[in-house]
Amino acid sequence: MDNEEKTTENEVTQEQKDDFGGTFHERDSHNINDIVSEVKTSFLDYSMSVITSRAIPDLRDGLKPVHRRILWSMFEEGNTPDKPHKKSATTVGYVMGHYHPHGDSSIYEAMVRLAQDFNQRYMLVDGHGNFGNIEGDGAAAYRYTEARLSKISSELLKDIEKNTVKFAPNFDDTVMEPTVLPAKFPNLLVNGTTGISAGYATNIPPHNLGEIIDACIKRIDSPNCRVETILDIVKGPDFPTGGICLDKQGIINAFTTGRGKVVVRSKIHEEESKGKLSLVVTEIPYEVLKVNIVKKID
Repeated sequence: MDNEEKTTENEVTQEQKDDFGGTFHERDSHNINDIVSEVKTSFLDYSMSVITSRAIPDLRDGLKPVHRRILWSMFEEGNTPDKPHKKSATTVGYVMGHYHPHGDSSIYEAMVRLAQDFNQRYMLVDGHGNFGNIEGDGAAAYRYTEARLSKISSELLKDIEKNTVKFAPNFDDTVMEPTVLPAKFPNLLVNGTTGISAGYATNIPPHNLGEIIDACIKRIDSPNCRVETILDIVKGPDFPTGGICLDKQGIINAFTTGRGKVVVRSKIHEEESKGKLSLVVTEIPYEVLKVNIVKKID
């Protein structure tokens, strides 16, 4: 009976091989696969890859891989603040060919954001040319614009040649790239970040550099200091477009629990000209396009 069962099993396996016109993978021909566990394992691997390698920034330097690769490539090319600007196409091509094997548009869009003063509290890329504006207009094509590292980016990369961080092989094992930048200031809190991943998301607003450094020094001197003490130093987010935060409790919740909602209002003052009184808006909420505000007013 056992021999008959084995024969039948072998015959089915041979039929399957004939149907598919090839030899099965060893695991598939000898083991029964559970589709539930297979999908679960594969999706977890995929999720971790997306979380760590694409969507969520590293706590140590506050950068996602594409931004880190852009800054490292510009540093490696000698495209530093003391040198003339280089064509953006040069940087995009270098990043794509050496470290980031994805589309050129995604690399350029990431670089453009680092050079926009209305998106970054402290710009990490010094752009020259049309890099878009708060009106909602996009940047010019990378063959027209030029860029180099900003001065504050030098503090993220300082001493990187002194074996301060670990390096890992790039996608084709031809060159090495840093897994994280030395980062002499907490860029994650200073410039903030947004990211959506598989099961995870982050949304950290930018803060004032001076306040964050003072808070770090206080934390080093007094490791057991209370959150209220930090809130006396860091008053709240410091958006590049300004605005007025209306809800102090939302800031407190964000610092104490990691979750908080802050309502931001435009800053307005009155001006009188030719006998007419006008309301002048000088600051608007962060990541709100001016054209959308004008449409709502109209």
